[in-house]
Amino acid sequence: MTVSLPEAAGRPTMYFVGVTTAGSAIHSVFRAWQPILGLQNASLVGIDLPLDATAEDYRRVVRFIDEDPQSRGALVTTHKLRLFDASRDLFSRLNEDARALSEVSCLVSEPRGVAGLALDAVTSGLALRAIAADVSDRHVLLMGAGGAALALASHLSSLPRTQAPARVTVTDIHQRNLDQVQEHVASRGGTGWRYVLLGPEESHDHLLAGLPAGSLVVNATGKGKDRPGSPLSDAALFPRDAVCWEFNYRGTLEFLHQARAQAGARALTVHDGWIYFVHGWTRAIAEVFDVHIPTEGPEFDRIATAARDAR
Repeated sequence: MTVSLPEAAGRPTMYFVGVTTAGSAIHSVFRAWQPILGLQNASLVGIDLPLDATAEDYRRVVRFIDEDPQSRGALVTTHKLRLFDASRDLFSRLNEDARALSEVSCLVSEPRGVAGLALDAVTSGLALRAIAADVSDRHVLLMGAGGAALALASHLSSLPRTQAPARVTVTDIHQRNLDQVQEHVASRGGTGWRYVLLGPEESHDHLLAGLPAGSLVVNATGKGKDRPGSPLSDAALFPRDAVCWEFNYRGTLEFLHQARAQAGARALTVHDGWIYFVHGWTRAIAEVFDVHIPTEGPEFDRIATAARDAR
């Protein structure tokens, strides 16, 4: 079945390429941001592609944005890798991260064509800085090795020696995902990298138990969003003073609830994926509409507050 595309845009338009985009908070958040960012005349429109979308479906999306004068670009979620694979020859340019990670999370219409950008390493770094400003000498348990985890691992590997974590353990249920992270991550500053293959229903409890106080624990498995559950059992005990980061902001979020249940007794700092959502969208909007959006300070706080109130 051919995927339907929107009608030609009647005003400057950004697209959201995902699977089921209608339920995303970005629609109400974008409306709240429009007067702040000077985008009152702009639109945000979802493009839903199935998980089994064909290469031609992806190419039609890129061509549509290229050929429609008012289509300014798009943010891409689930389809980052496959859209890149199908459409690489259609991009007028790729940024360094897109070439390194073989994915695109943002499409930008430019005079010479459509640029393909990978922004996740930047946005995960910005979100991490808001969550844990200093990860130097910490141990990190990165549960899951998909695209978002790869971006965070790439950011961690790029930190200078004085800011780098002491050890990063990356897990996944697919060896190919672990291999991809290992291929793209260069250990710097004395960081030790460990890759652990787990069974589909195997818990991370034993890995959590080996972490020292103050560790960073990240759920990037998709459990709690794409499917119910958590990478931890309810018997798992978080290390004291740990920073717990659930990559998602919507879903059943079992990992988030587990961390919050222990927050008082174990002195945990617990975050969901909302700040990642805000940074991810503001970086893409800045690129697509060529507007300046700060990444911190009073103006960013105003943007983040407007997003929270519209959520």
